[in-house]
This record gives sequence, C-alpha cells and structure tokens, in this order.
Amino acid sequence: MPFEEIPLGDKTVYLVGTAHVSGESVRDVEEAILKYKPDAVAVELCEQRYRALKEEQRWDETEIGKVLSSDRVYLFLLQIMLANFQRKIGEDIGVKPGAEMFRAVQIAEASGVPVVLADRDIRVTLKRAMDMMTLKEKLRILYGFISGFIEGEEINQELVERMKERDILTELIEELSVETPSVKKVLVDERDQHIAYMIHRTEAKRVVAVVGAGHMDGIKRNLLELDRMGVVVTHVHSFDGLEIRGMDKRKIKLISWAVPSFLVALFAWLFISRGEAMTLNMLLRLFLLQGTGAALGAAVALGHPLTVLTAFLAAPFAALHPAIAVGWIAGYVELKLRKPRVIDFKNLMKLRKMSDYWGNRVVKIILIVTFANIGSTLGTLIALPYLATLI
Repeated sequence: MPFEEIPLGDKTVYLVGTAHVSGESVRDVEEAILKYKPDAVAVELCEQRYRALKEEQRWDETEIGKVLSSDRVYLFLLQIMLANFQRKIGEDIGVKPGAEMFRAVQIAEASGVPVVLADRDIRVTLKRAMDMMTLKEKLRILYGFISGFIEGEEINQELVERMKERDILTELIEELSVETPSVKKVLVDERDQHIAYMIHRTEAKRVVAVVGAGHMDGIKRNLLELDRMGVVVTHVHSFDGLEIRGMDKRKIKLISWAVPSFLVALFAWLFISRGEAMTLNMLLRLFLLQGTGAALGAAVALGHPLTVLTAFLAAPFAALHPAIAVGWIAGYVELKLRKPRVIDFKNLMKLRKMSDYWGNRVVKIILIVTFANIGSTLGTLIALPYLATLI
C-alpha cells in the first residue's frame, strides 16, 4: 500500500494511495482508518462523483434539454465516456470503480468522523481540459477511447495492483504529459493543488486522505508548500469566470464572430465586384458543402432522416451566427422525433460497446450534436479554399 505520513505543524496527514478499481485498495483503506483513528477523512471525490457512486445521479429529458441549449454537450459526452470506461475496467476485474473512496466515506460516517470531499468539481476539470487541449490532443484522446472500445481490451487483477506501485504510475503520468501535456496539467497538477488545499484547510489534527496513487507525490509537495508558504493558486479553486474557461470571454466572442464576419465581407465584396450571378453561385456552393458536412455528421450518428435533412438545411444559416449551432438544432429535432425512453436514461452508465452508444437514444442525441457541428465546421474549412480557387 503506497503510504505517506506528513507532519504539518500540529496536524498530521496520512496519505493512502489507491488504485480506483482495486479490491486490495478497499482493504487498505479500511485498515488505515481503523489504525490511525483520524479526526477527518478526506477522499478524492467531488460532490458530483460522490452522488454518482451513491447512484443518486439521475438524468431526465429536462436535463438533456438543458445540455443541448448550453455549451455542455461535449462535457456531457466526455463525462459519460469516462464513467463507462472506468466501469468497464471495474467489471473486468470484479470491483466497482471508486469502491475504496465510497468505503472510506462509509467508515467515516459510521464513526461520526467528518468527511472532506477534496477533489475539484469534475465539470470544472473537464471544462478546463477541453478548453486547454489543442485539436491534435483532442483527436488523440478520442482515438484512444474509440480504439479501446473497438479492441475490447481486458484488464486483469495483476495489472491493476501493479498500478499502485509508484514508479509505474509515475511513468504513466510522465508519458501522458508528453502525449497530451494540457490534459496532464489539468487532470493531475491542478487537482493535486486543489486536493492539497482542501486537506490543508481542514481544522482536524489527524487526517486520513484517500487518493489515487498517482496523485501522492504532487499532493505531498503541495501540502508542504502550503505549510511553508501559506499560499494557493486561486484559479484552481474557482468555479466561475475566465480561469475555468482558460481564455478571456471577450477573446472567445471575438474568435466566434471571425468566420461569420469574414463570410459576410467576402460575399459583399463578390456582389460589388463580380455581380449577382457570381455571388449566388458561390453562396450555393458554400451552402451545399456546409449542409452536406452537417448532414453526413448527423447520418454517421444514425439520426432520423428528418434530423439529417434538418442538419443539411440549417447548417448554412447556423454558420452565420456563432450563438446558433447546427448540432443543437439537429439534436432538438432528434429529441422530438425519438424521445429517450426510461431504459435509455437508466443505461447511461452501462455502455460497454460502441453499438451501445449508438443504440442509446440519449447518447445518440449528443452524438448528433457533436458530429453535425464537426461536419458543418469541416464543410466550411473545405469550402473556403475551394471557393478561393473559383474567384
């Protein structure tokens, strides 16, 4: 069991490192809490993940509607994929993901010991990761998930227990930092700071902190720094504002208007310099490329024929206004045509194969939003250089 005893003045923190899908980790946690009799138990969970472990988190049609009308579509899809990926690992070895964290909470509550949910809100973490990743990094992550589902990798007990060895996990994290440095910064470094901050601020004198083994070195380093300096990086703990987004909102708004503004300026110039016939011809070509891209995206997600048609017709108009996304429109049409059933909501966290994702009506709506938006964007990117050759 990876373990660290960290004295911090009149406070002592006992870090217990675990693998999140390990039966041995559950026993390690039980032994540590009974042995050290803490005044508080801190766990690497946020409120959202804790509710999910307790199976209190439920989705309904209203919630899906809210997701479609916000910028949370991709976060929703990523959250579902991550949860199912971890659940799949747990099923392969017969242990529920996060069982050791939930067990720590159970023991603490039974003993009347305060529980500290020390992790940063998962929605904030995913939002920062999405905003900070480059397109290349996003494609790597997507490819990794898809290839994992297609290949159907099996994970055995020995491999999971080996993950608790610090040198192996540290090596994996270092590899992650090379492949996707933005993800490593958000998923590991910032969360290490946040968890350390939450542990340090508790008034308890003896704290057992149950964390993933890969976080132990970072949390220890941050705890010692907090004890020595008494400072913390504030953006790590912020749930609002530009720090979470990773970019000033004014810059985002400026960038989102750049393409529509360019298109309007381009066709205004065409109309003045080349005449009405040329302008209409170019507009038709642009509309066809954008509409075809969006329609193909909706079709790949196996959308209803009317959803595909809607994506085709809406794409050119949505491209002219950054507040309107063709995916949202297509998603709403699919929602009305194929209302998610109770079983679809119940099975959101039981998706094992790629066919399960496409067969679940809730996920299918999210996939339609995602792929229609991607298709429309690709259509625009193809159209602009193509039209330039015709001018």
